[in-house]
Amino acid sequence: MADHTDVSSNFDTQTDINLQLGELDFTSEDFLLDEVDVHIQENLEDDIVKEALKKGVDLRQYSKEIEQDLLKVEHESVQDYIKESQNIASLHKQIASCDTILERMEQMLNGFQGDLSSISTEIQSLQDQSIAMNVKLKNRQAIRGELSQYVDEMVIPENMIKSILESQVTEDDFKEQLHELNHKINFVKEQSFRDARACVDVKDILEKLKIKAISKIREFLLQKIYSFRKPMTNYQIPQNTLLKFRIFNEFLMANERHVAKEVRDEYVDTMSKIYYSYFKGYSSRLTKLQFEEAAARDDLMGLEDTAKKDILFFFFFFFFFFFFFFFFFFFCFFFFFFFYFFYFFFFFSSKPTMKNRSTVFTLGNRGEILTTELEAPVIVPHAAAKSETRYSFESIFRSLHFALMDNCCREYLFLSDFFMVSGSGAQNLFESIMGKTLTMFLKLMEENVQDCYDSIGIFLSTHIVYRYQSIMAKRNIPALDRYWDTILNHLWPRFEYIVSMNIQSVRECEPSKLGHIDNRPHYITRRFAEFSAAIVGINASFPNDRVHRVLGQLQGEVENFILKMAAEFPQRKEQLIFLINNYDMMLSVLVERTTDDSKEAEMYRDLLAARTQEFVEEILAPHFGGLITFVKDCEVFLDRGQGDKLQTEEKRVQQIVRGFNNDWKKALESINQEVMRAFTNFKNGTQILQGALTLLIQYYHRFQKILSQPVFRNLQIKHELINIHHVMVEVKKYKPTF
Repeated sequence: MADHTDVSSNFDTQTDINLQLGELDFTSEDFLLDEVDVHIQENLEDDIVKEALKKGVDLRQYSKEIEQDLLKVEHESVQDYIKESQNIASLHKQIASCDTILERMEQMLNGFQGDLSSISTEIQSLQDQSIAMNVKLKNRQAIRGELSQYVDEMVIPENMIKSILESQVTEDDFKEQLHELNHKINFVKEQSFRDARACVDVKDILEKLKIKAISKIREFLLQKIYSFRKPMTNYQIPQNTLLKFRIFNEFLMANERHVAKEVRDEYVDTMSKIYYSYFKGYSSRLTKLQFEEAAARDDLMGLEDTAKKDILFFFFFFFFFFFFFFFFFFFCFFFFFFFYFFYFFFFFSSKPTMKNRSTVFTLGNRGEILTTELEAPVIVPHAAAKSETRYSFESIFRSLHFALMDNCCREYLFLSDFFMVSGSGAQNLFESIMGKTLTMFLKLMEENVQDCYDSIGIFLSTHIVYRYQSIMAKRNIPALDRYWDTILNHLWPRFEYIVSMNIQSVRECEPSKLGHIDNRPHYITRRFAEFSAAIVGINASFPNDRVHRVLGQLQGEVENFILKMAAEFPQRKEQLIFLINNYDMMLSVLVERTTDDSKEAEMYRDLLAARTQEFVEEILAPHFGGLITFVKDCEVFLDRGQGDKLQTEEKRVQQIVRGFNNDWKKALESINQEVMRAFTNFKNGTQILQGALTLLIQYYHRFQKILSQPVFRNLQIKHELINIHHVMVEVKKYKPTF
């Protein structure tokens, strides 16, 4: 059916085209032919025509068949329309009815659209009205908030008036209302500059309340300050109470500065007197607890221990000799000999026990004052006096300055917090309170330092100052910076002066005047070693070039003294023993008290090694000098390539070999005993002995190496040589077992 329809359609199209071509009036034959060709080409491209041509069908016959089919379809279609005529009529009516309904709906929608347009206009109008009302509401709310706050800050409530007038200043309600009052006063001042008329209504009431509050605050603060003046009062307690009422001073500073100045001046005057009185009494009682027999002018490194005894003996001798001529002969003579016997027995039978005398040049436990005792509780004078306890210079110095530092830190923080000052203002206020006390302290320290000859005590005091400076720097309190600098300016020159006195004493010390001397460490070198170790150990935490300078000068004088003392010995071996004992003692003390790698320890280690090497050569020379000299001479010839000159040494070799074989064991024993007797430090002596024996083994090995040269090849004495391993076995017997 579809194929027929398509063919019919194509046929009708072709017919119409032909009719149209017949109706056209062509003016050009070429144009007509072109159109026909185009039409034919289009028909040939039709799928049905292509299929028919492919099958070889006759188009004319095929066209007739198609035409018949079309007629048949047409008749069938007419019959179908006739059968469906009623339905078509009904459909036509329905379509007409739908058109009517749609028309009415169109009218309704047009009306609804008009209504919506009017509603949109009304909504826009309402929206504009809403925006305007919202703006008015916000403006009214903003005005209401500011106006309400203004009224609240301007109005003086009844409970404020009642609290300011009737409440105690220590009550919390009074402090709260005072804070509100201060706020209202500031607010009214601000509004009065704007010419607010409402200020006139409350200004008088606020002024009366301010006067009443200032009166009560002034009375309270002055009473608290006056309470500091009561005897035996711990002023820190009322100070802590004042900090709780810091708002009172803030109120005075903001509203009545002359009253605030009156309170501050009263506090400054009161505390200045309290601190001065406290520290003056404490320092005077504390200085009485110092050792009675502390270091004096004659306690110098280069003076003998008996210097004071001789002076004292001369005094007593002169005293009793004077009485001998002015009183009865027998009575005075008897008394003189009795007292002389007592003096001789007391001063010469045993060494006097003088407290703290041993620490003039040694540190001992005094270094603990820079560690565990640095922030220990201060010394209580009456308790120490009751127990008859005495203290060194640095202990009293530490206690005084720890108390000063502690009180000054607390006072500086109180002033900064309560009086609301900082920087130079806080420093000036602090100095107005503590200035008199600090001046008294400086004068006291200057007197004590000038009377002190304890160099270690002075040096410990300088490092106490350094540590207290560090503590206050960590607390960010610069209150005592100038005071610490002034104290250091007193301590350092005194330390250098005392050390210079010791340097002079060592320089002027003549070994010939010291009497009998031995090769043990001298007391001057021991004093220097202890003193140097103490100073170097203390100085390690806060290094100072001034210390190295003065200590270097003292060290140079001590070294010169050691060399002068060594020159008193006639033999070089004894000189070396003396030098080694002194260097070893100084090195041991330095290593024990300081670090092993310090510059001073390294220097003495080098000196000790050089003198030890020389001593080893000296101690081997009496027993094995021929062997050592032969080895050195032969090695010189061999190094120069002159080995032929050794041919004349056969006789000398025989003497050396036979001498060595006969005496080497006795020589080892003799060297061992001599070394053990010579050195006070057993460990050092054993090390020197091992060094000597090791050097002997080396020389013997070099001797055998020389005998292996071609020039000594046929030497018969070589068969008598003792095997070096046998010598080493014998040497090992002297090896220490520790």
